This record gives sequence, C-alpha cells and structure tokens, in this order.
Amino acid sequence: MPTDPKSKAGHSLPSPWKEFLSELDSMLPEPLDLYCIGGFVIYSFYGLPRPTGDIDYYSAVPANLNLIEMAGEDSALSKKYKIQLHHVAVTNLPEDYATRLTEMFPRVFQNLRLFAPDAYDFILSKLERNSAKDRDDADYIFKTQKLSSQILQERYEKELRPYLSKETWHDNTLKLWIEIFEKTN
Repeated sequence: MPTDPKSKAGHSLPSPWKEFLSELDSMLPEPLDLYCIGGFVIYSFYGLPRPTGDIDYYSAVPANLNLIEMAGEDSALSKKYKIQLHHVAVTNLPEDYATRLTEMFPRVFQNLRLFAPDAYDFILSKLERNSAKDRDDADYIFKTQKLSSQILQERYEKELRPYLSKETWHDNTLKLWIEIFEKTN
C-alpha cells in the first residue's frame, strides 16, 4: 500500500517559497489552479531534500493569465525571491492523470491552488526524458511510496503507451527502470 502523500499536503512551506507564492497569490485577479511537476513537487510534496529554483507547471486553469510575466524568469517577483514559475510546454502524462491530482497546500492561499500528480503519474511523466536525475527521482518515489511495479506497468500500458511514439524505446526504458526500482540496496 503506497504511503499517502496527502499527509504532507499543507505542511508549512519554507522561505522563500511561502513568500513567493503568497505574493503571487495576492497578485491574482481570480482563482488559479496550477498542475505542477518536477523538482518542486518531489521536494515539497514527496519529501526529497534537493534544491530547485523553480516551480514547473504544465497546465494553468484558467490559462488566460500571463504567469510568466507575473512570476516567470526576469519578472520582478522572480528577481525579488530568486525563484520562478516555469511553464513546461511538453510532458507526457497518463490519460486520466487529472482525476488523481492532489492539492499540495490546501487552504494556504486565497486564489492559488497547486496540484501534484500521484506517484505513478509522476514517474511516468519522467519516462520520455530519461535523464539520470529523472531516474533517481523516479527511484526515490517508487521506493518511498512503496509502489507496485505491476500497477506502474498497467498504467503505462493502458494510459500512456497508446499516445507515445517510439513505443519499443519507451517499453525498454520502463523495463530498465523497474529493474532499478526493484533492486535492493
């Protein structure tokens, strides 16, 4: 049974993240949901203590706000706190990922809500790039959340593989990752 990351949701954010997000929240003219991925999620939601200088997000609802101007690279907010929002234009997520998102810091902000993908979806989002850091992040989540290789494989085959090019390459990458995940140290 996976550890419930929701128990981490809502924990207090350290500086400068809390101040950065609070100020962004106060700038928003309407409620905003950010679907996040990457280092900020693995640090603040899944508990891997590694530094990151941005919040990667792949979707903003509504999408009509100029978030990069408000809090992206070279924005006044980014210069003030030395961190930034970063829109990830391309990422592969399983088909039904949105049904499994968890709010990271419920009731902390007035207009801003940040969401994290569940652990399996997070791992599968890293499959395409397959860098050493991505494999290490995926291995950390797999082991700390006590995930199942079978569920990971099934979700990949049902919800992600049909939408990928280079299926054999991705199949082999996932097979290698599962071997790494299941290796005992």
